[in-house]
Amino acid sequence: MARFHPDRSLTADSLQDKVILITGGANGIGASLVEYICEHGAYACVGDVAVAAGANLVERVCAASSTSALPRAIFQETDVTDYHSILDLFDAAYKTYGRIDHVVAGAGVVEVGNWFDPDLTLESVRETPSTTVLNVNLLGTLYVARLAAVYLRQNRPSHTDRSLTLFSSVAGFKETPGMFLYQATKHGVLGLMRSLRPYLPAPAHQLRVNAVCPWMTDTEMVKNLQEGWKQAQLPVNSPLSVATIVAGLAADPTINGKSIYVEGGRGWEIEDNLDRLEPEWLGAEPSRSLARGQEFLAHGSKWQ
Repeated sequence: MARFHPDRSLTADSLQDKVILITGGANGIGASLVEYICEHGAYACVGDVAVAAGANLVERVCAASSTSALPRAIFQETDVTDYHSILDLFDAAYKTYGRIDHVVAGAGVVEVGNWFDPDLTLESVRETPSTTVLNVNLLGTLYVARLAAVYLRQNRPSHTDRSLTLFSSVAGFKETPGMFLYQATKHGVLGLMRSLRPYLPAPAHQLRVNAVCPWMTDTEMVKNLQEGWKQAQLPVNSPLSVATIVAGLAADPTINGKSIYVEGGRGWEIEDNLDRLEPEWLGAEPSRSLARGQEFLAHGSKWQ
């Protein structure tokens, strides 16, 4: 894997006056991202179900930036499992700022219950299990990506960079026992990014798409693991360190189709080596055949 170092000078220049929409922006990594981009002159459109936290965050950010004629940040209560709730967030951003430059699909939840509980019986297994994790982490990300693909193209001067960043996880490429639905959703997010990366940059959209894959991060989502994790002296991300990498992906107009694994505040790009080493892990002959098939499919228009 190749280390990914966000270009801080590029970030400072590229984020100035940009309008960035963030789902899941009220707490944790999302809140750190809101604060970071606003400190660098961007405008944040924050969507979350955590109304009090989101409103307080936006109030703090706006109070620290009194020089702008436009609000430095806005908050919209947003449930990413509800398509029209996300649509309302995009509409609020577009109405307030007249455009959206970058979108970050950051809303997510950790595993709820155990789909494969060994205590399940012939009676209890008849009850329909919760799909909350699927609905928030995967369906919600799909909803955000669909809307982003339209709104990012609006009110756009020629050659203006626009991007979409998706939140996956280390669980998107490494087995995570006990996190059955969570892992499936994060694999799905990486699959979505890989499907979009040749498609969105094409002339019809001219958008970039990337994914970030954090490992253990010091947030409420993993509070039950934190003490033992630290005792084992394993690396931990701060929310700000992950936010810095997300901002770096949005700021760099040359980056498309990459997945950045984040560990202990440091980033590594994983896609290039997966492609480069494909003849070794798949085999030379099937790798050549697969490449020919991918060339035939091109940007995916043949499926339509």
